[in-house]
Amino acid sequence: MEKESFNLEVKDIAWCPGCGNFSIRKTLIYALDELSLSPKNTVIVSGIGQAAKMPQYLKANFYNGLHGRGLPPATAIKACNPDLTVIAEGGDGDMYGEGGNHLLHAIRRNPDITLIVHNNRVYGLTKGQASPTSELGMKTPVQVFGVFEEPLNPIALAISLNASFVARAFAGDMEQTKEIFKKAILHKGFSLIDVFQPCVSFNKINTFAWFKEHTYYLDEKHNPYDRTEAFRRSIEEEKLPLGIFYRTDKKLSFEENLYVYAQEKTPLYQRKRNLKEVENFVIKTFLE
Repeated sequence: MEKESFNLEVKDIAWCPGCGNFSIRKTLIYALDELSLSPKNTVIVSGIGQAAKMPQYLKANFYNGLHGRGLPPATAIKACNPDLTVIAEGGDGDMYGEGGNHLLHAIRRNPDITLIVHNNRVYGLTKGQASPTSELGMKTPVQVFGVFEEPLNPIALAISLNASFVARAFAGDMEQTKEIFKKAILHKGFSLIDVFQPCVSFNKINTFAWFKEHTYYLDEKHNPYDRTEAFRRSIEEEKLPLGIFYRTDKKLSFEENLYVYAQEKTPLYQRKRNLKEVENFVIKTFLE
């Protein structure tokens, strides 16, 4: 029986011509197909934004949440059914701005999900104001005198919190990005992939050519299990490294911890309980 592809024939995709989101979509489809995963057992979750439209353009189960709120439902979906492959997607504003608090605690919990952040260093859906990753001095229709806040470094942040898989990719390098996606999805635990994604409409600084000129790939000498070295590489500024910065296989996932502490081995979706029993389980597990 021929395996089912994640490719969905979509007549109208609401992205600007030339947007880096197109190559990320195609790359993710290639990665999922090559991993021979089933669309029926895969869930794509997002918040709000241009990047967050991604789940609608793939052949898989999907859930669109609120702005900045893609990670909580993704964590819950995986906790209820650990057999699913769960991928969360959003932009730098969605995941690092509105969703920054959820990112911190998702890293702490270490759910076995993959987070792909489309980092174009600008708010693309709401017409180009600065995002948490915008460069110092960048002028926008809102920041008319230029950005004066220190840009967020999501790679350094994630490594400092001991996220179990941290990588950076570039939408213009589809083959390299595909391999990073595959390794992240196969990793047991929380995987963050920050993807440089040019916004051709509102960010005229960080273009495809700019990212090509200002990035390089970590070579085989880099040890991704060395957290100190990974952090050192994450704060480089002259040229920005691409690849897998850091990973650890020594942490239990959120789902593994959840079922250990709850003393339950049956996934939530398989349990026949009334609403009161479910409420008591949630209170005992998450609130006490």
